[in-house]
Amino acid sequence: MSYAYIISKRLDPVFALAIGAGAAAARISREEKEKGRNAAQTVDVLRRRVGLAWEKIGAKWEGKA
Repeated sequence: MSYAYIISKRLDPVFALAIGAGAAAARISREEKEKGRNAAQTVDVLRRRVGLAWEKIGAKWEGKA
């Protein structure tokens, strides 16, 4: 018998997002260490990237892009 869900119908998407976010964080951390950046510098880079993404999303939402 095969199961349709790993955890439950509602928790599977949350589990998938958590795994994806963890994988992304590990990749970003590894790449930033290779560039010689410390944790504080990595956080600054992440904030800048997220800020740029939100600016692009906001511009599309407002019809400016």
